[in-house]
Amino acid sequence: MNAALSLSAAASASGADLLLWVAVPYICLAVFVVGHIWRYRQDQFGWTSRTSQLLEHRWLRFGSPLFHLGAFMVIAGHVVGLAVPDSWTEAVGITEHAYHTTAVWAGSVAGITMVAGLGMLCARRLLNRSIRLGTDSSDKLLFPLLSATVVLGITATFAHNVFGAGYDYRSTVSVWFRGLFVLQPQPEAVAGAPLLFQLHALTACLLFAAWPFTRLVHVWSAPIGYLVRPYLVYRRRATTATATPPPGRPRSAPGSRRAA
Repeated sequence: MNAALSLSAAASASGADLLLWVAVPYICLAVFVVGHIWRYRQDQFGWTSRTSQLLEHRWLRFGSPLFHLGAFMVIAGHVVGLAVPDSWTEAVGITEHAYHTTAVWAGSVAGITMVAGLGMLCARRLLNRSIRLGTDSSDKLLFPLLSATVVLGITATFAHNVFGAGYDYRSTVSVWFRGLFVLQPQPEAVAGAPLLFQLHALTACLLFAAWPFTRLVHVWSAPIGYLVRPYLVYRRRATTATATPPPGRPRSAPGSRRAA
């Protein structure tokens, strides 16, 4: 019954909505999966972030931790907000008001942290000539696309949920997102969302499509094993007070004198 209702709702949607909110997401997801398989087979040893720490480390020292910390917080917030229905959070005692307040302020802090780190990394790449010359075509695609996705997301949050009247994306965007993965697309659920949320969703889809062909693949090679690896023990080499004679020269016995 739900599948039939979903198909009828999708059929009633306009051609533009079907293209933007059904065709484009599924194409991007297919490229995401097939692209990773291709990249793994063709470039298994190239799954790296290609660090440029030797060229410049002052901006990287602050920008990289800020970006990664903010990214982890943003991803966690999106997983809860998009994948977990509001009925589940209410079932465990989290009211809609409490969730909304926590999501807005925690998401704002996470977004600002990520934007600050990404800004440092982008400025470092643009202002440092050595790093700028080492930027390949995939980075030239990744950094603008990633920046647009992050900036649109935090702008939508501030415009509608911090300074605006508030917008419940869990009843629209989240419903559309979950419907894609259960093969029950509901384009009408996101077609009426504010423009900033729509642009954020579209750029996120494009980012997933570009993921396998950029340095983002290094997230699947995170050194988790370092957390449980035994410590390496370093010991200082023992030194002796007696100097070793050069090769070929016999060691003189204690108390002996050189013949006159």
